[in-house]
Amino acid sequence: MKFRAAEDRLILALDVQDRAAAERLVEATDGIVGVYKVGLEFAMAGGLAFAGEMARAGRSIFLDMKLLDIPNTVAGATRSAGALGVDFLTVHAYPQALRAAVSARPEGLAVVAVTVLTSLADADLKEAGYATKVDRLVSERIASAAAAGADAIVCAPFEATAAKRSGLTVITPGVRLADDPSGDQKRVSTPQAAIMAGADAIVVGRPINAAPDPHEAAIRYRDAITEALGAL
Repeated sequence: MKFRAAEDRLILALDVQDRAAAERLVEATDGIVGVYKVGLEFAMAGGLAFAGEMARAGRSIFLDMKLLDIPNTVAGATRSAGALGVDFLTVHAYPQALRAAVSARPEGLAVVAVTVLTSLADADLKEAGYATKVDRLVSERIASAAAAGADAIVCAPFEATAAKRSGLTVITPGVRLADDPSGDQKRVSTPQAAIMAGADAIVVGRPINAAPDPHEAAIRYRDAITEALGAL
């Protein structure tokens, strides 16, 4: 799995509630964004059918379902995702779930392991009952993902360097330009810093989706990636 041009490395999260909004975003960012992400919000509003149609039309689609269930269910869901023709499928980086997804993935589908959500910090892990800190849990889940045979890892920008050492493709959400609000993201960095740290691709949602001009906003992020690639 290779990301080459800056456009290939920009993943736009279609976090919308209807197909018309998704179509407008795709039209506005055509040629600037290389990968479109369909997550839970849009999936519950017809996004799965849209993802399949986009994939059949030759678009690169990142299906962000963050699967976590018993192995048989994860394996079945992975096969169903493959039948849609999407390129990427996220699975929470629990060894049992990852092994099930890897065993069931069809050719052409990349299993992407999600380490720790970028909306979580140490206090949030403690509240959830984890007796560890974010950096340690991320490291453990990177190792689990590599051992299970995942294709890629999702982590925060500051964790990209450690993730890159695993040999997995590194995808980072929690990315914002310096003048964009962080929203509910807690482990955040700029596109330039993420790429320089080892990220192969970045995920951006609201700073483009909610912008007055999504086309112009996407160009700003694409250009930030280009700048970082030029400095490598």
